[in-house]
Amino acid sequence: MTREQAQARIAELRRLVEYHNYRYYVLDQPEISDEAYDALFRELQQLEAQFPDLVTPDSPTQRVGAPPLSAFPEHSHREVMLSLDNAFSSEELLAFDQRVKRFLNLSQETDIEYTCELKIDGLAVSLTYEDGVLTIGATRGDGVRGEDVTPNIRTVRQIPLRLHSGDSLFDTPPRIVEVRGEVYLSYQEFERINHERAQSGEPLFANPRNAAAGSLRQLDSRITARRRLRFWAYGVGYCEGAEFATQWETLQQLKAWGFPVNPHTRLVPNIEGALAFCREWGYRRAELDYATDGVVIKVNRVDDQRRLGATTRAPRWAIAYKYPAEQATTTVREVRWQVGRTGVLTPVAIMEPVSVGGVTVSRATLHNIDYIREKDIRVGDRVVIQRAGEVIPEVVSVLTEARDGDEVPIEPPTQCPVCGARVERAEDEAALRCINLACPAQIVERIRHFTSRNAMNIEGLGDKWVQRLFELGYIRDPADLYSMHQHRDALVQLERSGEKLVSNLLSAIEKSKRNSLERLIFALGIRHVGEHAARLLAEYFGSLDALMNAREEQMMQIPGIGPETAREVVEFFARPENRAVIEKLRQAGVRMEAERKERKATPFAGMTFVFTGELQSYTREQAEALVRELGGRATSSVSKATTFVVAGPGAGSKLQKARELGVPILDEAAFLEMVRKASVG
Repeated sequence: MTREQAQARIAELRRLVEYHNYRYYVLDQPEISDEAYDALFRELQQLEAQFPDLVTPDSPTQRVGAPPLSAFPEHSHREVMLSLDNAFSSEELLAFDQRVKRFLNLSQETDIEYTCELKIDGLAVSLTYEDGVLTIGATRGDGVRGEDVTPNIRTVRQIPLRLHSGDSLFDTPPRIVEVRGEVYLSYQEFERINHERAQSGEPLFANPRNAAAGSLRQLDSRITARRRLRFWAYGVGYCEGAEFATQWETLQQLKAWGFPVNPHTRLVPNIEGALAFCREWGYRRAELDYATDGVVIKVNRVDDQRRLGATTRAPRWAIAYKYPAEQATTTVREVRWQVGRTGVLTPVAIMEPVSVGGVTVSRATLHNIDYIREKDIRVGDRVVIQRAGEVIPEVVSVLTEARDGDEVPIEPPTQCPVCGARVERAEDEAALRCINLACPAQIVERIRHFTSRNAMNIEGLGDKWVQRLFELGYIRDPADLYSMHQHRDALVQLERSGEKLVSNLLSAIEKSKRNSLERLIFALGIRHVGEHAARLLAEYFGSLDALMNAREEQMMQIPGIGPETAREVVEFFARPENRAVIEKLRQAGVRMEAERKERKATPFAGMTFVFTGELQSYTREQAEALVRELGGRATSSVSKATTFVVAGPGAGSKLQKARELGVPILDEAAFLEMVRKASVG
């Protein structure tokens, strides 16, 4: 066979294999036998092996799994993946409908058309297609940045490697499109995986969602390929080269491109139709072979979605109606107090094992001593437990009528159960705290936090390794991790260790030295400083030294940093023991400055912009990023300190407030002209 003949046959085989994949995995309507499919696939493999230069990323053979990665690269979503606000009752759903109408300046009698989509209990992902070919598959992460898990995404056979063109609304695929959806596991596959793990002595996954997340984050995609993950598409993020009038139209286009769209999705004429859908599936969800914990209700018209906009965390045009958590009854046998990285003591109920929603539960959080007293929980009580959000077990009520008099009240400890130090409670807090900063439990938890995925992300250094290294005396604070190479020979000799594992671990520790400043700030474990606050502090101060020497008043000038957070940051860096750890990190070579782009002085320096209403040329997030790139600030609220408000169609209360305060108002054209002048200047 000549190269030209091979190229033509390979193209035909790819088309046939993908077509039959689609018939089998998406439509559930196979046209050929498994043997015939296997013969086509083997022929394709053989030809690609014979002509390796003809292998392309969108070939079906690339789904099988690639060699293991050392870590997942970070991926920035072109359009932010927001969370959803929740509704737990019909009253809250009706209130959502009323808010939508108020924002759109419609009467309460007007009907709004909604799509109702089952809320799949899996892992949200974003799939980027360029000119119709899958180039990136990423996890949601914090909504702004996720992990690039493309090799694993390719193993999900329901996800097309190339967009189909049949029945499409468009002549050609968009130049770039982000398809959003949920990766999940069926109950049957979940049970199969747990059975295999039990047979090999591995810990079992708690639920299908955890199993799906763990499968998609395997560094070895060949393991992911064996897990039989599935996928539902539910929307489009950034899109260049295509526009949609409604959410329903978007779903139809996703089907035409070859994606599976949940068949139970329904278009309803008003909120009453949405309520009926929620009630129906509250009963029917037991019919499904996958987990769903609610219904997502979306305003159907895209122009209405744009006018409604979003808060910093969730769109105003969508809401998740959540079903009540599944409950069970059991007995509290004892209470243990766990010590966290900030010294907080959390009571945990140890109970008779009981099945809740298909998962065996034997522990539940009791939150704090006030929660225990409010519910009058005692050792020996029969209690009702539920999985909050269908994941975290908690005690919701006590069956006091079942008491026989032998129940024992739960008293708060006066000493730390780990180190024996005094326990205190601040006047304005419900939490009990161990006051000993050298408490072993606190040290271990601080180090675990430091190494965690969203902090310094030291791959391979899990909870058990941290506990082990602490007990051996190798680490007493996070900075000691960077001296682990001194103990290499001893580590290799440990049980369940070895040369390769230790080499990978030391490489991961060394690699973490180059992490961003925001990761380091978050990793330090300062109270009230989450990932978002760490990013704000890193962007504003630019170095750890500048942050360490900052005053509360300086920090409170940053939108999003409140007085409580500012106070905790100052107090953290005032402690000599924390400064000593930071100095050790510095000596180890951990990066302590943000990457800064050289920027010329621009007319935006010292200016603050607020955007309201709909923009035509940019999304609001893109416009705000443009302002920051040119040296200005973009905030979400209007004040006397605001320099300009940029108002588009549908602008609401922010525009009114700007007028009241006398803040200059720009339309989009005037703003773009400022950008043009600033860019060339």
